[in-house]
Amino acid sequence: MFTAGAEGLLHQARGIQDEELQKFCSRVVKLLQKEELGPDAVDALQRLFLIVSATKYKRKLEKTCVDLLQTTLCAPKCPEQLQLLCTAILRERSPSDDLNLSCDHVQNSRQLSLVASVLLAQGDKKEEVRSVGQRAFRVLESRQPEGPSLRHLLPVVSKVTHLAPHTLHEDQTNLLSKRLVDWLRYASVQQGVPHTSGGFFSAPRARQPGPVTEVDGAVATDFFTVLSTGQHFTEDQWLNVQAFSMLRAWLLHTSPRGPSSPDTDDKSELEGSTLSVLSATSTASHLLPPQERLREKAFEYCQRLIEQSTRRALRKGDSDLQKACLVEAVLLLDVLCRQDPSFLYRTLSCLKALHARLCGDPARVRALLPIAQFFLNHGEAAAVDSEAILQHLFTRIPCELFHSPMLAFEFVCFCRDSLPVFGRNLDILRRSFPNLFKLLAWNSPALTSEFVALLPSLVDSGTAVEMLHALLDLPCLTAALDLQLRNPSCLEASRDPQFQGLLQHLLRATASGTTERLAPLHQLLQPLASLTRVVQCAEAVPTLLQAFFSAVTQFADGALTNQLALLLLERSDSLYQVPQYEAHVHRVLSSQFLVLCARHPSLVVELAKELLEFVGSVSSVHSREAMLTAVVWAVGEYLSVSWDRRCTVEQINRFFEALEALLFEVTQSRPSATLPKCPPRVITVLMTTLTKLASRSQDLIPRVSLFLSKMRSLAQNPAPSSDRCGEDAGAVCTRAAELLTLLKMPSVAQFVLTPSAEVSEPRYHRDTNTALPLALRTVSRLVEKEAGLLLG
Repeated sequence: MFTAGAEGLLHQARGIQDEELQKFCSRVVKLLQKEELGPDAVDALQRLFLIVSATKYKRKLEKTCVDLLQTTLCAPKCPEQLQLLCTAILRERSPSDDLNLSCDHVQNSRQLSLVASVLLAQGDKKEEVRSVGQRAFRVLESRQPEGPSLRHLLPVVSKVTHLAPHTLHEDQTNLLSKRLVDWLRYASVQQGVPHTSGGFFSAPRARQPGPVTEVDGAVATDFFTVLSTGQHFTEDQWLNVQAFSMLRAWLLHTSPRGPSSPDTDDKSELEGSTLSVLSATSTASHLLPPQERLREKAFEYCQRLIEQSTRRALRKGDSDLQKACLVEAVLLLDVLCRQDPSFLYRTLSCLKALHARLCGDPARVRALLPIAQFFLNHGEAAAVDSEAILQHLFTRIPCELFHSPMLAFEFVCFCRDSLPVFGRNLDILRRSFPNLFKLLAWNSPALTSEFVALLPSLVDSGTAVEMLHALLDLPCLTAALDLQLRNPSCLEASRDPQFQGLLQHLLRATASGTTERLAPLHQLLQPLASLTRVVQCAEAVPTLLQAFFSAVTQFADGALTNQLALLLLERSDSLYQVPQYEAHVHRVLSSQFLVLCARHPSLVVELAKELLEFVGSVSSVHSREAMLTAVVWAVGEYLSVSWDRRCTVEQINRFFEALEALLFEVTQSRPSATLPKCPPRVITVLMTTLTKLASRSQDLIPRVSLFLSKMRSLAQNPAPSSDRCGEDAGAVCTRAAELLTLLKMPSVAQFVLTPSAEVSEPRYHRDTNTALPLALRTVSRLVEKEAGLLLG
C-alpha cells in the first residue's frame, strides 16, 4: 500500500497526456545536452521514470530523448546516479525497436552491468544474450582476480548462464570456475580499510584493520565466508559473497550429466567404498580439473558454514543469515553428491549430526526440509533409512508451525517436488494428510493451487473416505486452530468428554482410519465462523473437492464409490455454517454424486434404502436443493433393469410412491418466511423422474398421468395465495404437457425416457433420420391425429 502522497504522484503521472509528455521530453533533451549535468537533470530524469513506470502501457518518447538517454548511459564520466536513472527508464521501455545500445566497447565493469541489464531486458531478438555474455567474459579475462569492481560482472554472468547456458564455451566455463575457487577459498581474512575523504584532517595513523570475526565475536581462525563479520570488507570478500550466491546455479550448469543423472546411484554403489577412501587421502586439489576443484572447494565452504551455524550470533540479522546460509549449504551438498558420489560418504555423518541438532532447535526448523530432501535423494545409495527423518518432519512441523506462511509454503512445495523420490515412503506422506491439512486450513489462499497438484498423490482407497470428511471440515479446522493459537486453554474449556474426543479427532496428526460426526463441534465453534481466515478457507474447499474427486474417480471400485456416495448424502446437511459455504459445497457435491452414479450405475439399486430415506424429508427440498435434484435425477436415470438386473418392480414402486408423496407435499404447501416456495427445477425433475419410473412399470402410468394433469392445471391456474411467477409456472406447465404427450404412447415413452446405450449416442440427436427424432415426430403426429378424431 502506498501513502496518500505517493498515490497522488502516481495518479498525476498516469494522467499525463502524450502532448504533455512530448513537451517534458524536450525539456529533458535540453538538460542532457548540457556539458555539466546537475541536479536539474537528476530531478527531470526522476520525473520521467515515474511517468513511464506508473502505467503498464508503454509510453512513447521522442527518438532524440531515447538516443540521449543511451548516450548518457554510455558516457564514461557521467555521474552514477544519472546512469542508473537512464538505465531504469530504458528498461521500462523494453522491448524497444529503436534501441541501438551495444556493450562491445564498454570497459568499465559497473557501466557494463548497467548496459547489460538494458540489453537483457530486450529479449533475444538480436542475440543480445550471447553478445552480453561474451563481452562480460572478455572483461573478466582481462583483469586479475583481485582487481577492483569485478563484482559488477557476476550478476551479469549469472543471468546469461540462466537465459542461455549454451552460449558459454568450455574455456570460459573453466575460467569462471577457477575464479570462483579463488574467491570462495582465498578471500582475505583481514577487514577492509574504511574509505576516507583524503583531506587535510584525515587520520594517516589510523589503526590498521583487524581480522574478520565470527558471528559470536570470536576472531576467525579459518577462511572467510559469507558468515564472517567485520566493520568493512575488501573487494575479494564481496566477491566471496557473490560467488556463494551464484554457486549452486553454476554447479548445476557445469554438471556433465545434469542435476538429476540417472546413473548416480549406480555409480555410488559401485564405487562408494573406493571413493570414500580416496576422498580421505585425496591428491592435491590444484591438480584437479577446474570443475572438480570447484566442487571440492564448494564442499569445504559448506562444511565451514555448517560449523559457523553452531555459533550463537550476537545480532538478530546475523542469526537470520545463519539460517538462510544453512539451508543453502545443505542444498549445495545435495547437488555436489548428485554430481560426484565421492562426496556422499563425507557428507552423511555431518548431516546426521546436523539433523540431530536441529530437531531440538525450533528456530532453525526450515533447514530440516533440505536435509530430508537430501536423505530422500541419497538414502538408498548410502543405505540410510530416511523413514525416521520423514516421520519427525511430518509429525512436528505442520502441527507446531502451521501459522508460519513461508514455512508452510516451503513444506508443501517440498512434498510436491519430492513425489518422484518418495518411493516406499509415500505411505508416510499419505498417512500425514491431517497434519498437512493444518497448513492448508491456515494458509488456504496461498496454498490452494499447490494442494490441487498434491491431492492426487495423497489420496488412495484407504484414506479417501477420511480425507473427504477432512476436506468438508476444513473451515471448522481453521476455527479450531485459531482458537488453539490465540488461547490454547479454550480448547480444554469444555470438560465434556464428547467435545474433547471430537477436538482430538479434528486436530489429529495422522490418518486414524475412522470418521467422526462433528456436528456438536460445529455448534461449539460457530462464533468463529465469520472470521476472515475461516471464510477464506471455506472459499477454497469447492476447488479442493473438485481436485479430490478428479483423482479418486480414477481408481475407485464399486464399494468405495458407494461409500463416497453415502458420505455425500450424510454430509449434505452436516456442514460448518460459514456464510455461503453450504450453497457452494452443495453444488460440487451434487455434480460429483452424478459423476459417481455415471461411473457405477448399480449404486442406485445398491443404496436404494439410503436414497429412499434421503428423499423422504420435505426439509431436504429447501436446505439441500442441489443435492436432492441430483439424487432424484439419478433415480430416474439409473433405476432400471437396463443398468442393473437386480432392479425389481417393487423397488420402482417404492421410489415412485416416495417421490409422488414428496412432489405432492412441495406443491401443496404454502410458502412462508420459514418455508420458501419450492424451486421449479425441483418440481420438473420430480415430474420427469416419476414419468420415467412409470414407463418402466406401466401400471403406474394412470397415476402419473392424473398427477401430471393436475400439475398442468395448477400451473395454468395458480391459486390466489400462490406467489409463483409466470415464468416458473410456464416451465412447469410445459414440462407436464411434454410428459403427458409421451405417456400416451407407453412403448415410445420407454424408448425415449429409458434409451439403450446405442440410442444415447450423439448421432441419435444430430441426425434427423435416426430413431429418436423419428420416434418423437411419430408420437406427435399420432397424438395430433387422435385429438382430431375425438373432436370430429
